[in-house]
Amino acid sequence: MFTTRTWSLDKLAKMKRLIVNADDFGLAPGVNCAILELHQAGAISSATLMAVGPYFSPAVYMAFEQPALGVGCHVVLVDGSPCLRKDEVPSLLDPRNPSAFRGTAGQFFADALRGRIREAEIEAEAVAQIRRIQMSGLTVSHVDSHKHVHALPRVLAPILRAARKCGVSCVRNPFEPHWSLRATRAGGRRRIQVLVMKTQRRRFLKLVAAHGIVTTDGSIGLLATGILNDTVLRSLLQAMPAGTWELVCHPGYNDAALAKVRTRLRESRETERSALLQVIPAALQGDSNLALIDYHQLAR
Repeated sequence: MFTTRTWSLDKLAKMKRLIVNADDFGLAPGVNCAILELHQAGAISSATLMAVGPYFSPAVYMAFEQPALGVGCHVVLVDGSPCLRKDEVPSLLDPRNPSAFRGTAGQFFADALRGRIREAEIEAEAVAQIRRIQMSGLTVSHVDSHKHVHALPRVLAPILRAARKCGVSCVRNPFEPHWSLRATRAGGRRRIQVLVMKTQRRRFLKLVAAHGIVTTDGSIGLLATGILNDTVLRSLLQAMPAGTWELVCHPGYNDAALAKVRTRLRESRETERSALLQVIPAALQGDSNLALIDYHQLAR
C-alpha cells in the first residue's frame, strides 16, 4: 500500500500537464475552421471565444459540435467594439474614435496607467462578454484577454471580479517562464515586451489568490507569437518541466475575412496550424508524462 502511494506521488510530481489554447475563436471563418480541425486531430484542448468577434455565432455552433473542447472568454478591451452600449463604457473608447476601443495595447496601457480607464467599466464590459457566451449555452472554462491586457493589475482586478460574478474560476497566467524564453531563442522588440510584462507577475499571483481564482504555472508561446513553427514548438516541449502550463497559440487559415481584420498574424496562423498538427499529437504519444488538459480539468 505504501509503495503504491509513493509511486503515485512520484508519478504525479513528474507529470507535465499542458493546455493548448487557440486564441481569437470567432475572429474569422478560417480561424474557426482551423480550431475545429485541430481539436478533432487532438492538437488543441481549448479555445478562447471573442464575444464581440464578427464570426461569434458560427464559432458557438462549432463549439457545440465539439463538447470536449474547452471554451473560455477572450475578453476584448482593445481593437474592437464593446458588447455594452457605448454610453455605458465611455472610458474604454478611443478618445480619437469614440465608436470603438483603443486600437493598440500601447494606447490602452498608457491610459490605464494614467487613470483614464475606469475599473467599473472594465468589470461591466467583461461581465457582458462572459455572459454573452454563457447565454449561448456554452460553459465558460476560463478568461484571458486580447493582447494580454489583464497582465496589468488595475485591469486584472476588475476582470477577476467579473469572472467571480459569472461563476468562472480560472484565468490565464500570461507570464512566460525563463526556460520557455530560452527555448524560443527569439529576440528583438517582442522579447522586451514579454520581459517588461513579467514585472507584474508577483502582483498578478497575489490578486489571483486573493480572488480565489485558479491559474497555471505560466504560459508558453508568447515570445513565439508570429514565429511558432514546428522547430520552435518542439524546442518548447522538449524544455518543458513538470507542472501545468498553457501553450498560447493563434492558428488559422489566411482567408478573405482575416484580410479585413487589423492583425499582424496572417500567414503565421497557417504556420502555427501546421506545426500544431505535426507536433502535438506525436508529442503526446511519445511522452507518457505529458497530458493534454483544459481549464475545466484544472478547476477540478
